[in-house]
Amino acid sequence: MGKIVDRLLLLFYSLIIFVASIFVLFTASSWIPLDQASTTLSHFYYEKGYAYPGIIISLIMLLISVRFLIVTLRRGRSQAPSIDQRTDFGDIRISIETVENLSLKAAGRTKGAKDLRARVRVNQSGLEITIRTIVDGESSIPELTEDMQGTVKSYIEEITGIPVASVTVFVANIVQSAPTFKSRVE
Repeated sequence: MGKIVDRLLLLFYSLIIFVASIFVLFTASSWIPLDQASTTLSHFYYEKGYAYPGIIISLIMLLISVRFLIVTLRRGRSQAPSIDQRTDFGDIRISIETVENLSLKAAGRTKGAKDLRARVRVNQSGLEITIRTIVDGESSIPELTEDMQGTVKSYIEEITGIPVASVTVFVANIVQSAPTFKSRVE
């Protein structure tokens, strides 16, 4: 919900800055006559019908600016995404990167898999792990991927204690093996 509000505030803020930029551009380029610009400016000084909306819009812009400043500074101090667990002794935080590296280690044990990459997402039901690999083309792909899925699932659950909802294996390609030449000896 907070992200939607921030996006709407950013849209509103951008539109006001856009209109103000056009006004300054037209004024600085002398496209708005001086007498008309001074008349408009004098309305802000002497007529409350112009002054109050100007004050309200300025205060809203100031509040939005402060909000964006706070959000920006807070994001700068944020930590790496992690998975938090509470035990009897305290809290445990395991970074997503750690789980990805553990997944790569487990998937690397599968014979015939090369060039592994892992992506981990946290879901309500557990971890969703996606492994991208290139296979050797010599092994059965269904057997290889099923073996990899089982190995990664059990290894991650054993090491981290976090349930794994799914392990998806994406076979991107096969390794092109170098041709072997047999020498002819007579």
